[in-house]
Amino acid sequence: MDWTYLILAGVFEVVAVSGMNEISKHRNLRSFTTFLGGMILSFGFLSLAMQVLPMGTSYAVWTGMGTIGGTLVGMLIYKESHDWKRILFISMTLIAAIGLKLTA
Repeated sequence: MDWTYLILAGVFEVVAVSGMNEISKHRNLRSFTTFLGGMILSFGFLSLAMQVLPMGTSYAVWTGMGTIGGTLVGMLIYKESHDWKRILFISMTLIAAIGLKLTA
């Protein structure tokens, strides 16, 4: 269940980052609600995961999921660059997170 909490924390971090991006474009109640709701749920699930998982692994995986998810949302929804170098570095982040899981 601890890894499920960590994955949910990462998913809601991406929701929060998407809300932050919307706030920069449209300052409305929906954007603020998305941002705040995502942050509250993300930190809540991260806190639950860290009750069992080591702090270093939890934080690295959480930030990695946020980085990868935020970049993918930017590429797929906000039409940001699909440059091969971005994809290469996303892949490296994913490999690092998997490596942390395997060595935890």
